[in-house]
Amino acid sequence: MKPSRLRPSMLLDAHSPSAVRERLSSPPPQSYLRDLVYGAIDGIVTTFAVVAGSAGAGFRPAIAIVLGFANLLADGFSMAVSNFSASRAERQEHAQARQEEQRQIREFPEGEREEIRQIFAAKGFEGEDLERVVSKITSDIHLWVDTMMVEELGFGRELRDPLRAALTTFGAFLVAGFVPLIVFVYQAVTGTTFSEPFLMSAIATGVAFFSVGAMKSRFVAQSWWRAGLETFALGGAAASLAFIVGSLLQAVAG
Repeated sequence: MKPSRLRPSMLLDAHSPSAVRERLSSPPPQSYLRDLVYGAIDGIVTTFAVVAGSAGAGFRPAIAIVLGFANLLADGFSMAVSNFSASRAERQEHAQARQEEQRQIREFPEGEREEIRQIFAAKGFEGEDLERVVSKITSDIHLWVDTMMVEELGFGRELRDPLRAALTTFGAFLVAGFVPLIVFVYQAVTGTTFSEPFLMSAIATGVAFFSVGAMKSRFVAQSWWRAGLETFALGGAAASLAFIVGSLLQAVAG
């Protein structure tokens, strides 16, 4: 829940000395919203691209199902692996930067102490207050390194878990990416024949795009309808491009 949506009484309780102490003593929770939204949107777009390309090229629905499921598993796994590798590289970069900062503090303590002094001088500290801050931070090597990692190098206090980031992306890709195939799978399983299965798939895809955007608005400062329309427009543009390419390929093949 976003802080702006908390009731005044809840905000008051959240800012009591004990609540603040408990909150600050624990690592900040990591957000995997980016992985979820990225996986969901990419899953919808790429799977609908298969469906749209198949429809534009005049392929049978069964081909759209086969290609769609192949895309779900292959592209979803590829995205998960890529996200895992990127998140792991981020953690490795963080560890290397920390080791380098420790080395510099060990070999050039006065220079690193001057960096702390200038960092907090830029924040408005001066005179005795500034010197007390510098003395306090540089008296604890762990606090010193943590401060430099955040203030000088721009790293956060905690990094995301690569495995959890990858699984979030993969799960979102599979669930959201299945939406464009629902109509075709339903036809194949039940034997029902729809007159416009592609149109129904396109409508379901549009609803999925809007839903992902609206869901995202619960975690960011944006109205649900604006976030939904934004995602719908971006996803719709990609889906339309896929259909156009499929139609052109059909014309060339013909």
